[in-house]
Amino acid sequence: MATAKNLGEGKPGKIKAPVIGVFATNDPRIDKSFWERGKNIVKMAADIIAKNVKLPDGGAPQVVYTPTQVMEEKSADIAARQLLDAGANILVCVPDAWCFPQPTLLSFLAHFPKQTPLNITCGNSATLPGVVFAQATLGALAQSGIMAHLNVGTWPDVGQNPVMTKGTADALIDWCQAAVTVVGLRGRRVVVFGHDSMGMETALAHILPTRRTFGLEITRLDMKLLADMLAKKSYKPAEQKAMRAWVDKHIGKRLAARTKRESENFNQSIALYLVTRDLMADLNAVGGGFMAQLEWNSDRRGIPLPGPDFMESVFNSSFDHNGRKEPLPYATEADTQGLLTMLAMTWLSAGNPPLFMDFRKVWEPWEIQGLADKVGVSYGADDVWAQKGFVDGVNSGAASFDWAGLPGWKPEQILKNIGLPAVDPDYFPGGGNSVTFVTPGGIEGIAGRLAYSYPADRFTMFWDEAATTEMIPKLSEAVRKTSAYDWPHTWVVPKYATMYEYKHYAPANHLHMIRGLKPARLQFWMDMTNVLSGTPWAARPAFIEGVDRPQPLPHLLNGGEVNAKFLLGG
Repeated sequence: MATAKNLGEGKPGKIKAPVIGVFATNDPRIDKSFWERGKNIVKMAADIIAKNVKLPDGGAPQVVYTPTQVMEEKSADIAARQLLDAGANILVCVPDAWCFPQPTLLSFLAHFPKQTPLNITCGNSATLPGVVFAQATLGALAQSGIMAHLNVGTWPDVGQNPVMTKGTADALIDWCQAAVTVVGLRGRRVVVFGHDSMGMETALAHILPTRRTFGLEITRLDMKLLADMLAKKSYKPAEQKAMRAWVDKHIGKRLAARTKRESENFNQSIALYLVTRDLMADLNAVGGGFMAQLEWNSDRRGIPLPGPDFMESVFNSSFDHNGRKEPLPYATEADTQGLLTMLAMTWLSAGNPPLFMDFRKVWEPWEIQGLADKVGVSYGADDVWAQKGFVDGVNSGAASFDWAGLPGWKPEQILKNIGLPAVDPDYFPGGGNSVTFVTPGGIEGIAGRLAYSYPADRFTMFWDEAATTEMIPKLSEAVRKTSAYDWPHTWVVPKYATMYEYKHYAPANHLHMIRGLKPARLQFWMDMTNVLSGTPWAARPAFIEGVDRPQPLPHLLNGGEVNAKFLLGG
């Protein structure tokens, strides 16, 4: 008689990363040498993925492949079972020859959940046309409402060991990075301390839509827990002392700790980071947020405490006093939609540090030119800030340290550009230190923000390619003095949006940026999550070849991208 199996007490361990499974279909009627070629193509694709796709912590997702060629129902079952047993939850099919869709790939896919990301990458050969099979199969899937992406690339038509071109590989890598982001965040959680973000409706934690769209859980904790843990000194005093020594060494006199109280306040800020870091790790959190205002550090009816600016900055950075670390997206003012934005950006970019900014002053060209004239700074056609304008991205006291330098800079170089001035005592009577710097020009990436709509029950990502710009110190100082001088400043220039469009189409008062993220990769992620794409910029074409991903067939069959995402997303 069968009996149930006791699995024993569970033990904490590392959460399993996404697993990419690579396989191929083939035709049973062709020469067996083409079967061997098909196996070699599978290995070639799997090796490319394994070498290039990364997790935010710098590691790689597991990549597995099967040499079993899916040629009819029986081999479809065998190959599917091999990949399922290996934990594959992302699928890449690399067909090299025509075969029949139903006995092969469609039978194979019946073993996997409908939401499993699927990519079909093929060459463009007319000899044994795998591309014809790919198009036939994609059509069959699309008419059933199943999302799959087609990557018609290039590799040699002949030879037993063909190698795909760089363009083909790049498109595959972008898709895999997006799929890893989607699957890697399912079942994970973020931890948000405090309630609604200062009453800002654009920052609300939309629990059910977030759970449905991204598979993410939002753990909500009261800030009183952290206050209690600080009072109990739930951290290692030796580590607090070591972190303070690290700051003293690299920041030195740029840390405003002129009095005993200011010094103690900063030590309290360090303790807040250590307590929150350990609590986040205990909860296996991939991101977080902290409300702060007003109860924590501003409301004089209570006991105002030192602000969280230092903590938030360190979380979003790629290093701390212990050396290199994974950036952990962390939202100022418990801005949960900002947190979701930065979380997606960080995973899509394979672990680049996210930037949280206030969407502060939008400088149109005529405005910044006027200020330049006033302070006696000349400008010309090559000065982007003068010709295009820019956004003064100036967060309320916190920003990733990495954005004080250029990509590739060592932490020691970056820290030389950072100051930790005292916060405004009128706004923040609890004291503490903000972070201040000016971001160098020339950092390219994507700037944007997720926003949620109750009538549509959908998230939309407003985005544009963007780059940072810089001005000579005299003008930079003048711009800083028009807003909060002691906060971190990043001058952001969108690629297609005009400043007039930018300031009228902002979905919230916060903006976020990541370096090294390409539009196609972001678009793949939006396709897999049914997030709407918000690019209302008049100058941006609907499709830019070599930049955007091709529209997936389910979008074309269902009235366009927006309509399809409503239909496919339920």
